[in-house]
Amino acid sequence: MPKVAVVTGAGTGIGKACAHALLAEGYAVVFAGRRPELLHAAIKDSGAGSDRALAVPTDVGDPAAVQALFAAVKATYGRLDLLFNNAGFGATAPLEDLELERWKAVVDTNLTGTFLCTQAAFRMMKDQTPRGGRIVNNGSISAHAPRPNSAAYTATKHAVTGLTKSTALDGRQYDIACGQIDIGNAETEMTQRMKAGILQPNGSMAPEPVMDVQSVAKALVYMDSLPLESNVLFMTVMATKMPFVGRG
Repeated sequence: MPKVAVVTGAGTGIGKACAHALLAEGYAVVFAGRRPELLHAAIKDSGAGSDRALAVPTDVGDPAAVQALFAAVKATYGRLDLLFNNAGFGATAPLEDLELERWKAVVDTNLTGTFLCTQAAFRMMKDQTPRGGRIVNNGSISAHAPRPNSAAYTATKHAVTGLTKSTALDGRQYDIACGQIDIGNAETEMTQRMKAGILQPNGSMAPEPVMDVQSVAKALVYMDSLPLESNVLFMTVMATKMPFVGRG
């Protein structure tokens, strides 16, 4: 039986690239995301058959939706080997103007959604035979250094780092490994604006280099290629020439 993976935010961008890479490695992959049409299109683009690719529309911030997602995984494949918590978005606004509802929406997806999926995966991995599995969180380099006007996104990504460490610690006794991949300027639909110019800490606008999103997919595949006795706790994958080291 192939290894089974769940990828959230799998309809576009990083999630789609990673789901495709896992399929290419022989995994069965559950594509989770809020927009079913994008999930089905992503599966069609992969060329994978229905026996190895499943679309489950999911709002990760909704506990009932997350419960239904993992129930579908168990019913279809009987186990879970890898969860990639990738779903997330930001809210760009000056801190003093950031609306509370927008803040809550970012927290619900980026942090609460990561927690809910982690908890559901943890329960499955703890009880299945063979026991254990791997959870990888998309932390973003904003888990280390903020961009201007990114209070909500940056706060959630810093919090994900704490969740990664706690999951890694609590998972030890159940053979559950947890790591985090911090991504900088992967080229997707969301990063096209970087080529034109984005706000820098000194107030100027400047274009930023991007990298092929396949670099992220290869990194995720590597992380899960390790035996469960080994774990990449944190990995940073970034465009070599982007202004991250020394940002600000």
